[in-house]
Amino acid sequence: MNNDISILQKNAIELLQQLIAIPSFSKEEDKTAALIENFLLNKNIPAKKYLNNVWAVTQYFDESKPTILLNSHHDTVKPNSQYSLDPFAPAIEDGKLFGLGSNDAGGCLVSLLATFCNFYERKDLKYNLLFAASAEEEISGINGIEALLPKLGKIDCAIVGEPTQMQMAVAERGLMVLDCITSGKAGHAARKEGENAIYKALKDIEWFNNYQFSKVSDLLGPVNMTVTVIETENKAHNVVPAQCRFVVDIRVNELYSFEEVLETIKKNIASNATPRSCRLRSTSIALEHPLVKAGLQLNRTYYGSPTTSDKALMFFPALKMGPGDSARSHSANEYIYIHEINEGIDLFIKLLEQLL
Repeated sequence: MNNDISILQKNAIELLQQLIAIPSFSKEEDKTAALIENFLLNKNIPAKKYLNNVWAVTQYFDESKPTILLNSHHDTVKPNSQYSLDPFAPAIEDGKLFGLGSNDAGGCLVSLLATFCNFYERKDLKYNLLFAASAEEEISGINGIEALLPKLGKIDCAIVGEPTQMQMAVAERGLMVLDCITSGKAGHAARKEGENAIYKALKDIEWFNNYQFSKVSDLLGPVNMTVTVIETENKAHNVVPAQCRFVVDIRVNELYSFEEVLETIKKNIASNATPRSCRLRSTSIALEHPLVKAGLQLNRTYYGSPTTSDKALMFFPALKMGPGDSARSHSANEYIYIHEINEGIDLFIKLLEQLL
């Protein structure tokens, strides 16, 4: 296998163009999964596929060595309504590669895949590399990395490819979504009958707006709670609502468990609060971890990320890092700079070389 870095970079960009041209919305990634699988097979790298997830391991895999997972996702959100370009036309203009999923997270995916190819035939590695292109990340689906991990064996740590401008996201917020229901009593609005569930809900909504959890993370800041949806079942204007439903988006720092946050909420509100899921927990990797130390040696900075990723579903230390800029994700006319991909491949290779 030719591991000249310029060839790796060229192949990565060509693959990303092909990925962009194929719609790969969450749960509909079968065609991009087949493309990634064939890319590996054409390089004589045995690839495996489960659901819409594809993975491979380095040629001289040794179970006595630690294993590093290189992971990113190949699903995308649906195009922003304000797109003026064809989201599936991988055009290069002024050094930018445009197209849906180019930045989130196609550039990361192909950079990690190129890095994996660079090390695939190496006999002198002190660790195994496992590359995985996973599905359903954008919807936190159960048939993505969560379904794949049990099939991958023991993993010691991971690099999760997300657009971080190749800086190191060493921690990220957890996400808990609450469905809250406030009960009142129906009545006729003209006679002010009943017990208005909206007015009762407003007291709880005001609590969510004002309450501050005491533990503030140096990396992630405070726990943030935001009410994002409010509704009743009423269709008529003249009925006092017997029930009011609202949704709370809660971003939890690494200093609290979901259970602690939920306990505090239930003690302070009258509404019934039910979490949709407790899967996407806050995670962090120690600054003393070899991956982080290797990044620091390459003058990478570290920070806490406000957004969640598949890192939240991993039960081992994981570093979130990749080319591109999170601010471009899910935006109209999404793009990534060609030089960002090239630099990403170069830095990923140098980071892993630090561990030899």
